[in-house]
Amino acid sequence: MRSNRIVPEPPVLLPEDAESISVWGFSDTAFEMLDGDVVRLSGDRYELAGQELPDLLAWVRDQIHPDIAADNLNPSRYPPPLPEARVNDAFVEDVRGFLGDDQLSDDAEVRLRRGHGQTQEEMYRIKYDRVGRIPDLVVFPASDEEVERIVRSANAHDVSLIPYGGGTNVSNALYCPEFEARMIVVVDMSRMNRILWIDPDNHMACIQAGAVGRTIAEQLAEHGFTLGHEPDSIEFSTMGGWVATHASGMKKNRYGNIEDLLLDVTVVTSTGTLSRPMVAPRESVGVGDVRRWILGSEGGFGIITQAIVKIYPLPEVQEYGSIIFPNLDKGVDFLYELTRTATPPASVRLVDNTQFQLSQTLKPHSAGLKKLKSSLEKWFVLKVKGFDPNEMTACTLVFEGSKAEVRTQQRDVYRIAAKHQGMNGGASNGKRGYQLTYGIAYLRDWILNHWLLAESFETSAAWTDALAVCNNVKKRLAEEHKKRNLPGKPFMSCRVTQVYPTGVCIYFYFAFYFKGVDNPSEVFSEIEHAARDEVLKSGGSLSHHHGIGKIRQDFLPRVLSQGVLDWQQQIKKAVDPGNVFGAGNQAFETAEGDDG
Repeated sequence: MRSNRIVPEPPVLLPEDAESISVWGFSDTAFEMLDGDVVRLSGDRYELAGQELPDLLAWVRDQIHPDIAADNLNPSRYPPPLPEARVNDAFVEDVRGFLGDDQLSDDAEVRLRRGHGQTQEEMYRIKYDRVGRIPDLVVFPASDEEVERIVRSANAHDVSLIPYGGGTNVSNALYCPEFEARMIVVVDMSRMNRILWIDPDNHMACIQAGAVGRTIAEQLAEHGFTLGHEPDSIEFSTMGGWVATHASGMKKNRYGNIEDLLLDVTVVTSTGTLSRPMVAPRESVGVGDVRRWILGSEGGFGIITQAIVKIYPLPEVQEYGSIIFPNLDKGVDFLYELTRTATPPASVRLVDNTQFQLSQTLKPHSAGLKKLKSSLEKWFVLKVKGFDPNEMTACTLVFEGSKAEVRTQQRDVYRIAAKHQGMNGGASNGKRGYQLTYGIAYLRDWILNHWLLAESFETSAAWTDALAVCNNVKKRLAEEHKKRNLPGKPFMSCRVTQVYPTGVCIYFYFAFYFKGVDNPSEVFSEIEHAARDEVLKSGGSLSHHHGIGKIRQDFLPRVLSQGVLDWQQQIKKAVDPGNVFGAGNQAFETAEGDDG
């Protein structure tokens, strides 16, 4: 039997899909305030877009600070003053010998965008503060061979390289080390964005590192397949970034995390290209299995150029669902039993009461029969079921598979939920809750204009520690906010986003009003650091899928033995003895003989 590989056409990049260079997301989408304190998401990309939201602003005022208003603005000063580029003439001359003029850019805003990710610290810095080191040059290779030649040139001329995918990281991984004296060159992988081949017989695909998640999903679907990997950032993050950060997706219950999908990877290092001639279903090839130590390497060892991954036939059925619980404890008990006695649906996510309330404000006012139906549902939940509106939580569900699989999962899910006082919330609420993930991501940049700093961070915890982690971290955030006498009230929320037989992934959200606060971004970072300290004290992990970057590297000695830390540094020295890949993430050595 011979495999009949499919070679898709290169993706077509549409002008209307342009991304913003100063805020999250597409350039045509943003929250805006209308007359009468009504809020709206512009554009037409999301279910939420175009709808007038009359309750959101009033709720935010009540939750955080009463002075949030249309005329109380913190106008952005983007772009900030930028440092002059440091130029290594020999390197530039070398790469101009094999790259076209359109494959190099020293444009200030192009450099700035490739020098930051999406942490609050980075976004505050580019709008209201100063930036330190940024990339001196951006190069756009179009092939593995060009990547290899760029790395050889950097090695020969003592230049630091930083790989760039979608720029969605929230770990300060792209932020350039302030003390780096060498020329810093970002290798933007956006032109290596193809699915090189699809093997429909063996259910595999070879995908270049710069391919963006939404494009991967669209092109695979055209040929009847899915990768099933859907991180919250799927619209903008890339295949290479998923591998480099050890990513997880919302549908991991059915398709697995990136480590479950990855069959092989090609990496260009300063000592040579790491690749293999064939891929098998599973292998035991010793430490030569590059996947094991490239996953989560965050650009410290080399540049990922392509990956071979498992793919799955598109599901016969996709259906949404939702469940309302009287409180978070009941919801977690439901998730625990679900993992013990049934097959969880592709995605199951439980939000706490604060996020549940927020989701209700992201609805337009209904009228006519819809208003009557909404009133009856509210009456039934609050009066008949007796749920407390200040305690109730919600779970959104995505079922995928054959009709028989989905029916079985739905029967099991709602049967188990009923044992824990869960009430079926309907498919439409489930679909809306799942898709809110994409629209709600635009909130943070909008509220920054109104004196609100916000960030999310995640962890994983065993079942027996999960609720303690949730409660203790919220308590610590409140204490840190009070200790600093910050204005208003802290916004604190959490949700359980992935489940395992052994535990869960927990996302936290934190925000505060910062008008009148000195160095607010630094204050935020201090509180966030304290929250991570509490996560570890309470039994949580340092990270579930965001990675380490620079923002969490100080905690590594608390989660890794000295032997492991030494071993990491030895790998770095062996693979990259000249520290060509000098981003400085995970406290990898940043210069010869310097422990960083």
